[in-house]
Amino acid sequence: MLEEQIKPLPNEPGVYLMRDHQGDILYIGKSKRLRSRVRSYFQPCQNHSPRITLMVQQVANIEFIVTDTEAEALALEANLIKRHQPYFNVLLKDDKKYPYVCITWSENYPRIFITRKRRLNHQRDRYYGPYVDTHLLRQTLRLVKRVFPLRQRPQPLFKDRPCLNYDIGRCPGVCQGLISTEDYHKIVEKIAMIFQGRTEELLQKLSAQMELAASQLNFEKAAQVRDQIKAIQGLGIDQKVTLPDDTISRDAIALAADNTYTCIQLFQIRAGRLVGRLGFFADTVSGTPEGILQRVLEEHYLQVNPVEIPSEILVQYPLPETDILADWLGSQKGKKVNIIVPQKKQKAELIRLVERNAGYELEKTKRHAQQNLLALEDLAKLLDLQTIPHRIEGYDISHIQGSNAVASQVVFIDGVPAKQSYRHYKIKNPDITIGHSDDFASLAEVLGRRFRSYKNKSETELLGLDDYPNLIMIDGGKGQLSSVINILETMNLFPGLKVISLAKKREEIFLPGESKPLATHPEQPGVQLLRRVRDEAHRFAVTFHRQQRLKKSRHSRLDDIPGLGFNRQKQLLAHFHSIDYIREASLEKLQEVSGIGQALATEIYNYFHPN
Repeated sequence: MLEEQIKPLPNEPGVYLMRDHQGDILYIGKSKRLRSRVRSYFQPCQNHSPRITLMVQQVANIEFIVTDTEAEALALEANLIKRHQPYFNVLLKDDKKYPYVCITWSENYPRIFITRKRRLNHQRDRYYGPYVDTHLLRQTLRLVKRVFPLRQRPQPLFKDRPCLNYDIGRCPGVCQGLISTEDYHKIVEKIAMIFQGRTEELLQKLSAQMELAASQLNFEKAAQVRDQIKAIQGLGIDQKVTLPDDTISRDAIALAADNTYTCIQLFQIRAGRLVGRLGFFADTVSGTPEGILQRVLEEHYLQVNPVEIPSEILVQYPLPETDILADWLGSQKGKKVNIIVPQKKQKAELIRLVERNAGYELEKTKRHAQQNLLALEDLAKLLDLQTIPHRIEGYDISHIQGSNAVASQVVFIDGVPAKQSYRHYKIKNPDITIGHSDDFASLAEVLGRRFRSYKNKSETELLGLDDYPNLIMIDGGKGQLSSVINILETMNLFPGLKVISLAKKREEIFLPGESKPLATHPEQPGVQLLRRVRDEAHRFAVTFHRQQRLKKSRHSRLDDIPGLGFNRQKQLLAHFHSIDYIREASLEKLQEVSGIGQALATEIYNYFHPN
């Protein structure tokens, strides 16, 4: 049957999809000649890896999509793999270990920030990375925000005037619209050139601007640009890489692997300087080293601007489809891109350097994984758990004498923070007000809200859920633990759900129904893991509490008027200069403000004159 499906395949470039008897996609591939490539999987003389041999045994149906060029086949294959995530394809792991720099081009005034999670909601937003050297990345971003005028706050500090950052030249007055979106984009485009590795091009551009400003006797502007040039020249000053030709832009990629992990490093070298060190992860069993390198390069270059593609790529091993990747990169860049496996001299030494760095990262990854495993095993033994706790949830309460009371829920998966699963809660209990706090009732409320959808479910049903915890840790002592146990009992979730508390003062662990804490040592791995969960829950709760206090302190009486948004509040304040004058204004005076019609003016007037 498969032979009949292979016969009509054309010997043209395209993408093929292999499915099993259930119709699930097993593998997605590309080729210059579809028929030859697909037929090669089923030839008896082929020495396939055990993984590919297992895949071939499960193939029941083959589909194909013809493309005009090999480059189109590469792009289509990458998109299909990203969408379907076939089991037998090389899939890179997004473990959020390395951070990205995000520039939100989808916004009128783009933000620049560091993040460990790529969000694909807005196609125009651009992510640079993932960067291995987090310290250098943060240092670079701090310098950028110091020498280039950028928006410094996600929300305006004042409604009718810019903050101090504008006065000292750190911000161009975005909150008050004192700079056009076009001019602001020009500033951000210069910063983007730094993360694209185009610092030499940027320096030339800034030097021309400085000379022009000086010739026009605009010495203040010239001095500002001069400071920007000096700051950029200081970036990566000690990152010099010795190569025979410093004028060629290069990327060098290599990996290190064991039976479990594969760590990949990609060095970006521009004008003889190492401008970026990117890191990726893959499962060792997902493919050969050559296939993993090919997949990393394809996925990386699909997400960059053509101007960022280097003229030369040095690789550790020959790629399975070098010609397809090189042709596609050349078509994107507009000129030839060479992919080379260096054999001697400085280029081979550079690949060995990249491989050595990948090896260091592999050792670090294995060491962290081993430490997490030891901590989980120790915790399971300490709490008499049947298996190590895969999902641990921690809870804490934060308030100031009952005001702005909030709670946090943090999640650790296999001993590692899973920040995408964090949650925060505003305490709704009407008895908790300023001057009257009740942590016991607050924790009971939060746990009740968290687990209300699991009420009265059987233990078998609960164990099959991905977001059901193996262990709950409460920040507090016996009182906090008892209040949580009571609410869980009413929902028939206890004693099936394992709950403990960790007291701050002496790092004591309390179990339900026990008057004395467990006998533990503060430095044993399981206790240290619980402390990390507790500290993270505390940090997350305090951060949310501060946000709520700040939001409340900035609250204006105008916010309570229905239909009066932020922009119209600005127009009102610009016209009347204070809320007192707005309160005294007549209906006719209110309607003189641009954007304030009769209906809204009536709302404003009635708000200040309820009688």
